Amino acid sequence: MRSPNFIILYVDSPETSSAFYAGVFGRQPVEASPTFVMFVLDGGFKLGLWSRHTAQPAAATAGGGSEVVFALDTPGAVDATHAEWSSRGLKILQAPAEMDFGRTFVALDPDNHRLRVYCLDQAATARP
Repeated sequence: MRSPNFIILYVDSPETSSAFYAGVFGRQPVEASPTFVMFVLDGGFKLGLWSRHTAQPAAATAGGGSEVVFALDTPGAVDATHAEWSSRGLKILQAPAEMDFGRTFVALDPDNHRLRVYCLDQAATARP
């Protein structure tokens, strides 16, 4: 079976989004042009940032319709990431909260793509 290994977000400014994600990921993109930027992440997963003004076929939607998700090991790491991102000026859509799956918060990138950070509640995953 084929497994996805690459996601593309349509963005207003690849340069602005590249700087944002370089700060989030702590690494520089492997490819950058005025219309497209690509990051290769741990495990080989790729994130592309494509100018929605040049995408073919034309992008029919803007940010907010999906989430880029970051799994962390502890609830404290979720809170620490929230504090770091808040101090960097990221727009926070949902403050850290306990949900049925664990501790989580949601931030927004410059194009309003949702960035969810969470730590899975081990007790929740053990329930039948």
